[in-house]
Amino acid sequence: MIRVHGGFANRMYRLDTDQGSFAVKELNLVDRRLTYHVEDVFRFERAAFAAGIPMPEPISASDSTLVHRWVEGEKVPEAPVSAAYAFQIGEILARIHALDVEWPHGSSEEPTPRDWHVLAGRAATTGQPWADELASQVQTFLAIADFVDTCERPGPIVLTHKDIQPWNLLARHGRPVVLDWELSGMLDLSGELGSTALSLAKEPGFDHIEPTIFRSVLDGYVARGGALPPPGPSWFVFMIGGWLGHTRWNILRCLAGAEANIGPDLALSHEAVRDGVRGLPDMFDRLPELETLLV
Repeated sequence: MIRVHGGFANRMYRLDTDQGSFAVKELNLVDRRLTYHVEDVFRFERAAFAAGIPMPEPISASDSTLVHRWVEGEKVPEAPVSAAYAFQIGEILARIHALDVEWPHGSSEEPTPRDWHVLAGRAATTGQPWADELASQVQTFLAIADFVDTCERPGPIVLTHKDIQPWNLLARHGRPVVLDWELSGMLDLSGELGSTALSLAKEPGFDHIEPTIFRSVLDGYVARGGALPPPGPSWFVFMIGGWLGHTRWNILRCLAGAEANIGPDLALSHEAVRDGVRGLPDMFDRLPELETLLV
């Protein structure tokens, strides 16, 4: 098997055989942030594939390894996609949400972290390159945690992918292919739509957002029979809360001082921490501006 670098949580390999090529994912079982429901996610994937959702064919799943048919395609950069591509993503979301799949678990989010003072102190003691930046943002991170805990979610709750971002997408003949389904589960609809539409409409950071691309995702969703929830900050709370947890998880991996033999490379964890320490306060400050995308 050939290692494919760049995974944010697990490790990926390509396996070429006389029966075709396969993506083999080695799951991080050491410090997962959330419980992974292997059998239920695999059943959801199989239903989505059978319904014609553009995605790699799921082949097998165990507690430690996922196998999918390898799909060739172009990586989707973190930049505004075309309006046609965004519209198709909206349609795909509506089709996923319409699947009739039993899910025995409720919607669950990890507890919002509040130990930022402690983490900043440990970062300073161990000489982390981003320690000063983290220390300067502790109060902002605590305010973000309050926002995540208190923001009302209007519903409905849907069974969905939960992580349709540029790094989990390919473009094949100009059309989307949705990868990496292991975070699938129940989620407030506004959080799913807001996270997906915003990620496809912006460059890194929040200085350049294309409102027409954001709206194209929503137009595709409605065109395929989906109904939009009411506007409000709930559209962005899932994205900012997930990013907060992801940043903390990578901080802990960096503080360990040695690269784990599973999950992302240590250099990638440092990059994720720097992105979070700089990007989260910016996104939090811009929430009123982001809400104007919904009007």
